Amino acid sequence: MSNYKLLGVGTNAKTIKGDGSEYLTAILYMTPWKVMVDGKQFNSCPMAGQASCIDACLYSAGRGAFNNVQAARMRKTEWFYRDKTGFMRQLIDDIQKFKTYCKKRDIQPCVRLNGTTDIRWENIRPYGLNIFEMFRSVQFYDYTKISNRKTKHIPNYHLTWSYSGANVQYADKLQDALDNGMNAAVVFRKEYKLPQWRGINVTDGDKDDLRFLDPSNSIVALYAKGKAKKDTTGFVVDI
Repeated sequence: MSNYKLLGVGTNAKTIKGDGSEYLTAILYMTPWKVMVDGKQFNSCPMAGQASCIDACLYSAGRGAFNNVQAARMRKTEWFYRDKTGFMRQLIDDIQKFKTYCKKRDIQPCVRLNGTTDIRWENIRPYGLNIFEMFRSVQFYDYTKISNRKTKHIPNYHLTWSYSGANVQYADKLQDALDNGMNAAVVFRKEYKLPQWRGINVTDGDKDDLRFLDPSNSIVALYAKGKAKKDTTGFVVDI
């Protein structure tokens, strides 16, 4: 499982109670903002400033707190912006290896391309096809802060919009996200166990990370962890 140059792959598949299906997720982690490449600055999470989620970002959570891990993510990000064709070629190779690994074990392969970024992968077509069209049997899913991403026509790419109340202009995009076929993830301070929030049914997002299995038109309740517990910007919601 260590022969991937871009993807991080765990060793434990997630078994879903009821149908017994098993899913394994591979995640691409890169640096989300203020990356300097050849004298130009790139932000791979363009809405982070407006959503005021930088301080509570999971980028530095867990293993992301280690300098060597951050350096590896930076190298991937620099590669992406400096040589997108070469980067995509390697990404395709990684996903193919991951798909083969899962097929041998009768596991459904899942991929999150935006582990710590918010890149519009649907618009990147290195060989005339985007990555989702190349791997139609792989389930892709991500969180996004871009409420108007048009991906409903991509059957194997599921997006969940990340809510933040830190900025009224951003928070008002909740309905826009729902209209575009996304659920909305809301980070709550505590486990309130709400049946609804703002008139929308709530589902527990902490039971697993397989967002594509969540009921449609739902609020996905997540609970503050790490630095997010001390958030005072409004990104973390108090009831």
